[in-house]
Order: sequence, then C-alpha cells, then structure tokens
Amino acid sequence: MMITKTAIPSFLFLAPLAGTAIAAETWDMPTAYPASNFQTINAQEFSSCVSKGTNGDIIILLHPNGSLFKGNDIKRAVQTGQAQIGERLLSSHENENPIFGTDSIPFIATTYEDSVKLYQAARPELDRVLDGQGLKLLYSVPWPPNGMFFNKDVQSVADMAGIKVRAYNKESARIAALTGMTPVSLEAAEISQGMAAGVINSLMTSSVTGKDSRVWEQLNHFYQVKAWMPRNYMIINKGVWTALPKEKQDAVLDCSAKAEAAGLEKSKSADDEALTALRANSVNVLPPSDTFAAELTKIGLTVAKEWTANAGDAGTNIMNRYKAK
Repeated sequence: MMITKTAIPSFLFLAPLAGTAIAAETWDMPTAYPASNFQTINAQEFSSCVSKGTNGDIIILLHPNGSLFKGNDIKRAVQTGQAQIGERLLSSHENENPIFGTDSIPFIATTYEDSVKLYQAARPELDRVLDGQGLKLLYSVPWPPNGMFFNKDVQSVADMAGIKVRAYNKESARIAALTGMTPVSLEAAEISQGMAAGVINSLMTSSVTGKDSRVWEQLNHFYQVKAWMPRNYMIINKGVWTALPKEKQDAVLDCSAKAEAAGLEKSKSADDEALTALRANSVNVLPPSDTFAAELTKIGLTVAKEWTANAGDAGTNIMNRYKAK
C-alpha cells in the first residue's frame, strides 16, 4: 500500500525544527593577518573562550589573512551584518573620524605603558563613535612600536626622497609625503607581493609585520624610530550584540577582558621574537641617527598638530585625559 505524505507522523517534520532551535549560533570573524600572527592567535583564543563561556551556544569561525574580507572591507562587513564580528586596525579608517587615528599620533605614546594610557583615555570617545556606526568595541591590542624598513642605509630625511613606502593609515601617508617618499596603500597580506614586484621598497610598520612579510628578502635595514603603536580592535555588530541575553553578553565581555590582557603580553613577546628573527636573517636593526630622529620628531609634531585640529573637542578631551593619567 502507498504511504501518502499525510500518513507520515507529524513529528518527523517537526524534528528538523527542533534541531534548529537548539543549534549553536555561529559567527564569522574576518581578520587581516596570518594565522601565525600574535593578533590572530589571540583572536582564536578569544573565540575559544566565548565558546566555552557560553557552553557552546556561540561558535566563532575565524577567517585569517583577509580570506573572507580584505582588511579594508572588514569594518564595513561587520557594520552591514555580512560578518557578525571582526578585527580591524581602526586607524586605517581615520578618514571617517579622526578619533580612529588616536593611537597613531606620532611620538605621543611609544611604550606599552603609554599605549595603554592613551587607549584608556580614548575609549569613551571610541565607544561613542562606534556606537553611532552600529558597532560595539570588545577589546583592543597594540602592535609593537612602528619603525622604518629600507633597502639601504638612511641617516637623514633627505635619504628618503623618492622611496615608495607602504602607507596603511593617514599618519603613515602624511609622514611619507612630508619626507619626500611616495605613499602606496597596501594591506598587510599584500606586502610580500608588493615588495617583490617593486610596488614598494620601504615599510613603516612593526617588527612583527616585517617578520610576517619576510622583509629580509628585499629590505635590510630596520630603524627603531618608535613612531607610534597602532592597535587592532575587535568589533561586533551592534544588532548582534543587543540580541544576546545578558548572561551571554557577560561571557563575551569576560573573554574580551582576558583577550585584551593576554594580547598585550603577546605583543611584547612577539616584538622580541620578531627582532631576533630579523637579526638572524641579516637585517640591520638600528636606532635612528641623532639627525634622523630630530628630523622625524619635528615632522611628527606637525602631524600631531594636524590631528588635534581635525579631532576638535573630542581630541582635546582625549589628550587632557591622557596627560592626567
């Protein structure tokens, strides 16, 4: 006898619905850096913490090295809900709001201690701006101090004329222009290819990015000018965040605090390891000459004044809080 659809017990149709009701919530997390980078490792540990803290109710799928969205598209992807959560270098979006460039004001905060103080001073303004963009900041981790990589000895700003340098935010592009270099916009994942193709022949970045990009294949001098310490920020879509029950929000915030603390220590260790790797691959790791340092400091002061003027009252509030710490 043929069994009709109406003869099949109704619970067989309800079973998939029941399964869906208890399924874990899955979030995509795009990042711009390699899986081996300390920022990415820290993000993976954060993801595992969230899964454990929510008893497996939230699963975060990490997509490193710009594999899901290119670095410059990550923030927009999280804003629009194409990804629920993501990690981004906010200073690359300073064209949207000067506050995003707070961590890259030249020669203001060049130690880990001062980087933390500046971040704490800027956090209220960052929270306000991101909230208005439909985003929530979960945690932030600094990169090691930025230096300059060249393929030759550089003793003064005059030696930089005509060099093509990778610029990843407004400050690096501005310093390039003020020193006679040509700024070229490249994401971190594109650095190695850019150097090999001759698109760039210099970098203004951290020791870690230099190591990740195997700079020694093209560049052989790293000057520790300590220009600034840019930060990565883990951001979540505001709608996704507000839809979470409070106990899950608390679990995510707990993991965020742990990630921020752990990431800071990872950054310090990664800097030491990267400097060792650079030296082992015949990169000259050097302090800038007195002349070079003085010239860069003067240029940095110009850039800092420009940032303060653009940031207005919000920028003044940040600097006042920073100086008071």
